[in-house]
Amino acid sequence: MESLTAYGWQGLTLLVWIALCVGSFLNVVIYRLPVMLDREWRQQAHELLELPNGGREPPAPFNLMTPRSRCPHCGHQIRAWENIPVLSWLIQRGKCTACHAPISIRYPSIEVLTALCSVAVVFVFGFTWLGLFACLFTWMVVALVFIDYDTTLLPDQITYPLLWLGLIANTFTTGIVSVQDALIGAIAGYLFLWSTYWGFKLLTGKEGMGYGDFKLLAALGAWLGWQALPSIILLAAASGLLYAVVRMVTAKQSRSEPIPFGPFLGIAGWVTLVFRDNVLAVFAP
Repeated sequence: MESLTAYGWQGLTLLVWIALCVGSFLNVVIYRLPVMLDREWRQQAHELLELPNGGREPPAPFNLMTPRSRCPHCGHQIRAWENIPVLSWLIQRGKCTACHAPISIRYPSIEVLTALCSVAVVFVFGFTWLGLFACLFTWMVVALVFIDYDTTLLPDQITYPLLWLGLIANTFTTGIVSVQDALIGAIAGYLFLWSTYWGFKLLTGKEGMGYGDFKLLAALGAWLGWQALPSIILLAAASGLLYAVVRMVTAKQSRSEPIPFGPFLGIAGWVTLVFRDNVLAVFAP
């Protein structure tokens, strides 16, 4: 607890508030980034196939900043006081102020989750440069987990920076592992799932996972070293299997329906970051 209160309770309060605001921004990233990528890919395909434009107007700008957030039901533009993390949702009782349509509890939940996970990593690493890097790791993983859960997509725009940040953190700070272990971890993480993918495809003719999973495990290896990879894979596989069984038993998913592996890799990676010694002790005694 000393690391959390190193700058007094004011420091802890500031950390929580910043993390809540980051969580609010992550809600935007989780929804908009896949849409942005889909539009970009469609535009590239359109240009590659040299399809006529048909005199249509170019689409309106759509990115992480534009347009302003609106109610999906009535189009009401969200005002500043309606966009305060968690508090606005509570004050509005989870409803739009214009049409009173329900606002998903997922939005404040992601904000609270981001804050709790940020406090946890600062508790472990303190108010240090490594603690800052660990917060960045946490925020990126939260975004990746929910994007992959929603769309089965792990965007390169997040996985590649996550990988480089891991190498930078282990090079220019006290680090979690040595630079050599981080580099080997990145290579081994990618090659392990890459070889698993091709082995499964050669045996069955089917694709068992996406390339984004390779890159995510490579990023986790860059952060946590090659020693942590077996633990991460076992944790992710066990939790993914449990999730699939529960979904099938409750008739919410068929056996043929694919389950994204990225969320379980991300969660296993974050757990290993925070509880690294305990996790390695259990899975690699």
